[in-house]
Amino acid sequence: MNKQQLASKIWESANKMRSKIEANEYKDYILGFIFYKFLSDKEEETLKSMNLSGDLKIVTEENERIVQAMQNKIGYFISYDNLFSTWLSKKSDFDVSDVRDALSAFNRLINENYKRVFEKIFDTLQTGLSKLGDNSKSQTKAISDLIYLIKDIPMTGKNNYDVLGFIYEYLISNFAANAGKKAGEFYTPHEVSQLIAEIVAHHLKDRDKIEIYDPTSGSGSLLINIGNSVSKYIKDPNKIKYYAQELKQNTYNLTRMNLIMRGILPDNIITRNGDTLEDDWPFVYEDNESDEYKPLLIDGVVSNPPYSQNWNPQDKEADGRYKDYGLAPKAKADYAFLLHDLYHIKRDGIMIIVLPHGVLFRGGEEKEIRKNLIEKNKIDTIIGLPANIFFGTGIPTIIMILKNKTEDTDIQIIDASKGFIKEGKSNKLRARDIKKIVDTVINRTDVDKYSRIVSREEIRDNDYNLNIPRYIDSSEEEEIFDIYASMYGGIPKEELNRFNNYFKVFPNLKNDLFKKLNEKYFELKKDNIYDFIKNHKDIQNYKSKFENIFSDFGEYLYNELIDNLMVIDVHSEENKISNDIFERIDKISLLDKYKAYQILDDEWSKILIDIELIQTEGFSTCNKVDPKIELKRKNGKEEEVQVGWQGRIIPFELVQEYKLPDEVETIKEIKNKLEEISLFYQETIDSLSEDDKEELKDLLNDNNDSFINVNVIKKAKKISKEPQYNKELDKKIIKISKLIEKEKKLKKELRIKEIELQKHSKEAIEKLSESEIKDILEIKWIEPILKNINKLIEELINIFCKNIEKLSKKYDCTLMSLEKDITSTGEELALLINNLVGDEFEMKGLNELKLLLNGGNNEK
Repeated sequence: MNKQQLASKIWESANKMRSKIEANEYKDYILGFIFYKFLSDKEEETLKSMNLSGDLKIVTEENERIVQAMQNKIGYFISYDNLFSTWLSKKSDFDVSDVRDALSAFNRLINENYKRVFEKIFDTLQTGLSKLGDNSKSQTKAISDLIYLIKDIPMTGKNNYDVLGFIYEYLISNFAANAGKKAGEFYTPHEVSQLIAEIVAHHLKDRDKIEIYDPTSGSGSLLINIGNSVSKYIKDPNKIKYYAQELKQNTYNLTRMNLIMRGILPDNIITRNGDTLEDDWPFVYEDNESDEYKPLLIDGVVSNPPYSQNWNPQDKEADGRYKDYGLAPKAKADYAFLLHDLYHIKRDGIMIIVLPHGVLFRGGEEKEIRKNLIEKNKIDTIIGLPANIFFGTGIPTIIMILKNKTEDTDIQIIDASKGFIKEGKSNKLRARDIKKIVDTVINRTDVDKYSRIVSREEIRDNDYNLNIPRYIDSSEEEEIFDIYASMYGGIPKEELNRFNNYFKVFPNLKNDLFKKLNEKYFELKKDNIYDFIKNHKDIQNYKSKFENIFSDFGEYLYNELIDNLMVIDVHSEENKISNDIFERIDKISLLDKYKAYQILDDEWSKILIDIELIQTEGFSTCNKVDPKIELKRKNGKEEEVQVGWQGRIIPFELVQEYKLPDEVETIKEIKNKLEEISLFYQETIDSLSEDDKEELKDLLNDNNDSFINVNVIKKAKKISKEPQYNKELDKKIIKISKLIEKEKKLKKELRIKEIELQKHSKEAIEKLSESEIKDILEIKWIEPILKNINKLIEELINIFCKNIEKLSKKYDCTLMSLEKDITSTGEELALLINNLVGDEFEMKGLNELKLLLNGGNNEK
């Protein structure tokens, strides 16, 4: 299984196993056991590298040489009895007490120099074991299920750290989605983390080494994502130092686990369990005997603190973090967190914080702090995010970027609130949304209805109110109606001008499509707008230009992804390809390059999984076939059952298309025949009258929508023994009976052919040559990208045609023509009334109606 499949399998099983335990709590147990397995496997790997793994039974506390070697090498020691692999080998002898003993021993055997990293890291797991069952037996069963569930997660080596990290993040994300309001305490959505990480990474990209800090670290995902983004520029991961502080003990443990499991050296992990606002941290000399306090200055500080929570500002006027700006109100600590972060960035550093939208415009103490930040030139960028993108809250939020700016007094304001995709009840930033925001921040560009560089003078004029709608109108253009055109027809020049960006690119189209009536109005020359526009020479030239620009794009992708497969830098390759796409699109107007980026990213997420597997296991893994496993109920229990085979890299569907097209076609023909039979059944039932259905009630199911095969065959045999059966209904039964027999044979043949195809597909993958594998990888990886990017042109032209047609129809039916139609119809109706007869009152009413229809003229 690839990492996506393994993560999905573990999540599905874990979510069922947690039963009535809240997702917010259960995450601590499964993630705790994953971390223990990581430490255990790490020790075994270290023992192996020191040639000490021959007999693991000698790995005991009594063997001081091994204990010291492990403590010096990895910072802790786990005895043989307490290794994760030993738990697995015990099977029926395993007991919850083994876990309690192991966790107690671990805390006791940590190297003194590594206490900060490892001490009490399993406290949440240890105290929560009793919640996994009502007694020792049920707790043991629950733990056994958990450790067997996670036993296949790879835990050692660089590539395996990536798989482990992916699974860890995947599980935290899913637990957060199920944890309601509690989710905000430990998880920042991956997309928001990625957005922040990309901005920070770009700002710090030219540094040899960096330090990053999150004072409300949660699960540590924000720091991890920055580390991943920075790795595009800093190739040595040991050049990144991570600082993290978290108030809640169990969440603090998640931070440490997450950082450690990414293969980060313990010396580069500096964490603290404490209250960020009450007790400033980090600071220099904290480990020395000196009492001198000096705040540690960091390259990048990021945080997603709890929104608008209470805090205690008493006696903090002189606190270095706040004294130059002011104190946040007691009921809203948002600016207290911001000022803490700002206090810890270097002169050339960057800080990014997620806050509720209200910090931009609330008055009182917050306005004073906002004014000081603006006047001291600290706020660099404000990004308005979509509502409902954080777990547990739907309130609108913003990202604020602060720097120690010296000359530039402007503030960039971005309204990114419209860019998202809806997933269930939540909104989610897409890759294209993230890329657009990051590019806008980096290039500091003005984009209509999206971003503006706002002067400090304008902000002063607005009394330091930074509410985004004051500076950016991102609303859709309102529909307008031209009075003259509504009365007399024609297309207003003002409305046609909205398409000027198209007409600049298609210079002859406007004159060929529209006739000028006067200075202000046009009319359409052509009837079939779609056909005319699509076949116009300007459109054809535009498409040809696009095709020329992208003519060698497939070749470029083949060289990047297939020729250089084994040396691809997975951290930077997508960015490299996207830059190439952007360079091409910049040569042709109108196309949205961020739509193209989304196409790349959608495919890249799949390609990346394959590349990581191939780079880890070698090119020969493309010839590997794995059992296809599904969960099925057996004897009241769910069990894993093999239901066939699947290619590790090469999908069966592609190898079948490439090597076994005749077999695929045969199966397709059988399925078509079965579909025809099924349709005939349905048509026959639909043709039956209610009397027929009553007569055949024993042959139809309760819903009268399908035949009961056994009964149909019996009835047919009975009918066929009769000398004559000319009745139409009997003929239908005989025909259905024959089709049932035919269907049975076809289904048997289909099963045989599908089993054969599975077998031949497996054999074909195992025998593929290197060149054949490359051909199939081209189909799998490259063709979808090319196909979908080519669709961008058709999509753009279709939208243009649709909008032109909509505009042309807008004034088709004028009020003048409506008035004529009404008058004419009224006169016709009045003449018809003359032929009607009735009593005195009816005739009086008809005369009044005739008067109304004739516009008050009784003579008509």
